[in-house]
Amino acid sequence: GQAPGTNEEIVSFCKMKFGVSFRQFAKIKVNGKEADPLYVYLKSQQKGVLGERIKWNFTKFLVDRDGNVIARFSPNDTPESIDSKIEALL
Repeated sequence: GQAPGTNEEIVSFCKMKFGVSFRQFAKIKVNGKEADPLYVYLKSQQKGVLGERIKWNFTKFLVDRDGNVIARFSPNDTPESIDSKIEALL
């Protein structure tokens, strides 16, 4: 229920509100029995404040080249705030 629109409406909203210019994935389930397998894996590797549950949109995961989940970041963490962690993996 965090993004109640269609995929197209969500893309439009993100462009207008946040200036997003990158391609976005379609809306999927990230919690519960219907959670996408990718998020089941990510959450099992890096727990957050609520354990494995995703609290809010824009939770971020840092994954290395080998698929290891290195870190999990809250929705409040900006991409700029994790630049050094990303650069360290390059």
